[in-house]
Amino acid sequence: MTSDQVLVVRIYLTEGAALDRLLRYLHDDSGVRGVTVFRGIVGFGQSGRVHTAKLIDSALDLPVVVEFFDQPARAREVLDHVRTIVAPWHVISWPVQVES
Repeated sequence: MTSDQVLVVRIYLTEGAALDRLLRYLHDDSGVRGVTVFRGIVGFGQSGRVHTAKLIDSALDLPVVVEFFDQPARAREVLDHVRTIVAPWHVISWPVQVES
């Protein structure tokens, strides 16, 4: 069994323009291996405003987590551009071993 080092990147946002712009970049221009978006049912950030899903809501602004991984050098390259789209303190990353 062998293993490779990769960098996992997790980005915290809400639905909206920044998410659309980020996904367009990750899909069309970044070259990362793949992206997963997790949609939250409730959350709040620094503003303290609670974002929640209720049946009566007509316009949702729910929390989302965008996650991808790639070789460390490639992921860092992508992160340089992601930081122009996403506000500071909304991106975390950590190294992991992928078993093959």
